[in-house]
Amino acid sequence: MVEQLRQDGRGVLRAETLLVLALSLGASGVSSLISFVGSLIKPGGLKDQAATLNGSYAPGRPWLDLAWQLFGITTALVPVLLVAHLLTREGVPGLRALGLDRTRPGRDLGRGALVAAGIGSAGLAFYLVARASGANLTVVPEALPDVWWKFPVLILSAVQNSVVEEVIVLAYLLRRLDQLGWSPAAALLASSLLRGSYHLYQGIGGFIGNAVMGAVFVLLYRRWGRVGPLVAAHALLDIVAFGGYALLAGKVGWLPTPS
Repeated sequence: MVEQLRQDGRGVLRAETLLVLALSLGASGVSSLISFVGSLIKPGGLKDQAATLNGSYAPGRPWLDLAWQLFGITTALVPVLLVAHLLTREGVPGLRALGLDRTRPGRDLGRGALVAAGIGSAGLAFYLVARASGANLTVVPEALPDVWWKFPVLILSAVQNSVVEEVIVLAYLLRRLDQLGWSPAAALLASSLLRGSYHLYQGIGGFIGNAVMGAVFVLLYRRWGRVGPLVAAHALLDIVAFGGYALLAGKVGWLPTPS
């Protein structure tokens, strides 16, 4: 009877995890794979195609565009709220159980900044090499109109990306895989490959680079026991990428732009 109850509990956790992923980054992984296949069969090389991360939803209509931008950012956070709800039902204090709270803001931000500095420089170099070799599309971090809300929206988008990815694909997924009896090595592989999968629309380089970053993040999360520093690191990486592209695209020769 005890063993049956244990198996039933694992079945519920397994189904819950699959549903959360299907509503969020697991679905993004499938979408990214389809997009990548489309890029492969499209005439021309990958580097001659562009992958836009933050584009306009209503060109020429800035207020409608802003409404769509805020709608997209807000609704993308719903799976995180679902995770918080599920953790609360489990009897733990929601996202605090994953280390996402305001108890150590200075330490979390400091650690995050160090991680972002290390990964950011290596990631940029890897992207440039991958694109030059033809293994990656030209990544366009932003293609928003020059309006007053451009940079605030880019910052909000960066924070949304970091919260969704690190809460779901890192902290929540590892917690559930641990509860399901996965080994640390298998959980690391699953988390890092999932992270790489939903970046595959950028090309092979996007997949590999993000999978490696995912493995590093898993090791750091295991060491620190808090997802807060990694949310901060991811947010800083995206803020610099989005804002830097907006300021430098077309003005420096080393930064690739669409043909």
